[in-house]
Amino acid sequence: MKRISLIAGCFLPLIITYGAHGETLANGNIFVGYSYLNTDFTSGGRTSLNGWDASVEKKVFPFLAIVGDFSGQYGSLNRFTCPIPAGNLPGSCTNTNNVNEHNFLFGPRAYVAVGRGRLFANALFGASHVGGSGLSTSDSSFGEAIGGGLDYRVVSRLSWRIQVDFLQTRFFHATQNNVRVSTGFAIRF
Repeated sequence: MKRISLIAGCFLPLIITYGAHGETLANGNIFVGYSYLNTDFTSGGRTSLNGWDASVEKKVFPFLAIVGDFSGQYGSLNRFTCPIPAGNLPGSCTNTNNVNEHNFLFGPRAYVAVGRGRLFANALFGASHVGGSGLSTSDSSFGEAIGGGLDYRVVSRLSWRIQVDFLQTRFFHATQNNVRVSTGFAIRF
């Protein structure tokens, strides 16, 4: 809750100051793009996953929108399956398996226009699911993404988006602190 208050406190003055002068959303936008997720499923270290991110954004008030964000990331997870005796080569007991994570998040997004760009901050909440052959079982948990980004207008209704979120999940009775970076095209409607 402190993070949400901090983000809202930082962006509220910008929204009030620039609100009357900036470009607003027409009614909303649809975003589709590439997504990178750096996560810590196990205590053995962090794992990098690649995939997609898509969202639908609908304006509800000037400079405030509601967002539905959906993403899927896929990759491999290295697990050590046996102790390494003195004669074995390092990594000879490593077992690589597939793993995937899907997120279904919803929440508010505040934004402000700056030149050809639009800065935004969001607080998204919902469900996350992880599975694949790299894990002993699949699991679902509450997920939250706090972050923001920039939409840079390329042409009239087409923008290039860069978005960074701190994504927290709670799979297998442990908390995972993840970083998700997404980029792609947003089409305003």
